[in-house]
Amino acid sequence: MTAAPTGAAPRGTPTLGDFTAGQLRRLAAVAGLSGTDTAAYVRVLTDSLGPVAERPLSLPPPTRTFLSDDHTPVEYSLSFRSDAPPALRVLLEPGCGAGSLARNGRAGLESVRQMARRWDFATDALDEIEDLFLPPDPHGPLALWCALELRPGGVPGVKVYLNPAANGAERSAATVREALHRLGHRGAFAVLPQGAGFPFLALDLGEWAQPRVKVYVRHDHLTAGRAGRLSRMDQGPGPAAIEGFFRAAVAPGPDTTGLDRRPGLSCHSFTDPAAARPSGFTLHIPVRDYARHDGEALARAASVLRHHGTDPSVLVRALAAVTRRRPEDGVGLLAYLALAHQRDRPPRVTAYLSAEAYAVRPAVPGSAPTIVPVG
Repeated sequence: MTAAPTGAAPRGTPTLGDFTAGQLRRLAAVAGLSGTDTAAYVRVLTDSLGPVAERPLSLPPPTRTFLSDDHTPVEYSLSFRSDAPPALRVLLEPGCGAGSLARNGRAGLESVRQMARRWDFATDALDEIEDLFLPPDPHGPLALWCALELRPGGVPGVKVYLNPAANGAERSAATVREALHRLGHRGAFAVLPQGAGFPFLALDLGEWAQPRVKVYVRHDHLTAGRAGRLSRMDQGPGPAAIEGFFRAAVAPGPDTTGLDRRPGLSCHSFTDPAAARPSGFTLHIPVRDYARHDGEALARAASVLRHHGTDPSVLVRALAAVTRRRPEDGVGLLAYLALAHQRDRPPRVTAYLSAEAYAVRPAVPGSAPTIVPVG
């Protein structure tokens, strides 16, 4: 008889790997992935989590990861376009539970390099800026996250998220500027909107039609009017489109007072080093902090999806694939809503779903149930 690894669950005990693998299987069915592709992606998920995949759910989270409110190191998202099937993605922290931020980053980097060897893609862009974001003694709330866009055929699109505050929050802007310069986007930093900080820089790795460098900017007390002026695309969305999305996502209250709890995020995507301006713009709204319960958040998401010509019933089924609880019985399952614009493509609505492996955030006391329209 072989002993279980340290921290592993006895046979039959629910583990983090079991829990998230089950969610991913059910979400893959909603997204229309084949059984073969689903099995391959489930293996990638559990392999990427490493030893913590065998950790019993009865134990606390392996680390107080910034990735989710209950510290599950996994988050899902569904991206909707009117001209394409929904795209399923999974975001994870491959170095979670490594014991320190430095070891977390090294483990995450090795996980990405293993993916590069498995799917035969280059990591040149990541190599070029590795020293800026993975120093020997890093600071900040994260080291490296990895997102997989789960495509038919078993080969995902890979995205890496890095922490501009790795060398100290006061150096975040300089770090982003230097990273953009090294990656060939020498005029990019100057066109970014003002904000309260730079929470992430992200890279597309592997097979992408136009690999992006993405810079995220935090906006405290964001209002609809300010949100409408954040895009820096040459032929991007007009202010009215962004303001309308903001109001639909947060409902009346924060429209005038601003996002006074969790801040909004803008994301600016750069694809062509010769271009002066970004080719993409996304506004991320933390809907969970401005809804009484997930039924209310889902109703808002359904309204946004219908406005953009997409069937919201897919999102309703996705929530049911993640949890058995009613949306009205908690808030945070639907974490963010985002509206993305990319040059020469229809707008894309993305809903970010929390795994809730360790905790469910209670609904606001006294909030009334919301009937979610899905037609």
